[in-house]
Amino acid sequence: MAMKIGMLTSGGDCQALNATMRGVVKGLYNSKEQIEIYGFERGYQGLINCDYRILTSREFSGILTEGGTILGTSRVPFKSIQEAGEDGVNKVEEMKKTYKKLGLDALVVLGGNGSQKTANLLSEEGLNVIHLPKTIDNDIYGTDTTFGFQSAIQIATNVIDCIHTTAASHDRVFIVEVMGHKAGWLTLHAGIAGGADIILIPEIPYDVDFVTRAIKERARTGKNFTIIAVAEGAISAEDAALGKKELKKKMADDAEKYSSVSYKLAAELEKKTGFEIRITIPGHVQRGGSPCPYDRVLSSRLGVAASEAILDKDYGKMIAMRNGETVRVPLKDVAGKLKSVDPNSSIIKEARELGICFGDE
Repeated sequence: MAMKIGMLTSGGDCQALNATMRGVVKGLYNSKEQIEIYGFERGYQGLINCDYRILTSREFSGILTEGGTILGTSRVPFKSIQEAGEDGVNKVEEMKKTYKKLGLDALVVLGGNGSQKTANLLSEEGLNVIHLPKTIDNDIYGTDTTFGFQSAIQIATNVIDCIHTTAASHDRVFIVEVMGHKAGWLTLHAGIAGGADIILIPEIPYDVDFVTRAIKERARTGKNFTIIAVAEGAISAEDAALGKKELKKKMADDAEKYSSVSYKLAAELEKKTGFEIRITIPGHVQRGGSPCPYDRVLSSRLGVAASEAILDKDYGKMIAMRNGETVRVPLKDVAGKLKSVDPNSSIIKEARELGICFGDE
């Protein structure tokens, strides 16, 4: 009797989703077990609506280098996953119903933090779940790295590289806004790799006066351009000191005046420096294109490790990468936790020694 495996990709897309699914499927088929793959369309939405298609090994051929996801994806926020929608549908019960109706032996979820929390919830509800850590933000707790991260670094770094020539030609200050609402991993790595002069991340609240001073100091020493890499979730020290309710109101007020943190920062810096400020936001470009070689290897390894966990019937696990090795981590130990940049970590210390300003001193 064939083993029935469900698979879905949830949340924001990234470059190595197809490569990871390919790894899972190749690992399962090479085990010589009889396998049926049920691919759910548009993430958890497909599981809720029983919207699926049976996938053959042929459909996973040639997708190692293909970005996006052949299954499509959508966002079904965890905070509302247990709430009935306008149609009165209980999402969790519908997902369980689909799983049982199809007689699945396991469900493989490729997703970020929110998707992971839902995967853990389904595991606690009795479903056999394996989670694979996907996000360009690299903020999933319990794994050294996530697939999609290195590919996004490559794109964001290329943007900063390209900005360098025009910034130097026109003696301008350029702000490059990099994705990352809650964690600054992508901005930090792309900023260092791209030679940014100032890096602003959520974990280190910035003081605009320190940023101003860094720009003016560069100008004083004959460096008439400055590159600032800013995470979309970067926050000023002034705002970070506010209470939760006050901060929410402040952010709402700022949203009416500025499109993003970069526009707010640019307005403040133009007043304080008198320099011309330009903003570049690569946005969803950072999620697109082919996965870089590093992510192709990482995804293949994580996918095969997931197939091994399925064959061992070792469920309720996230397949993580630690110290260069794939490991199985209990979902209950990592779900709901965020991996943030430690302001006191060696990478921050070393970046400071390179002369990079983080806006806090």
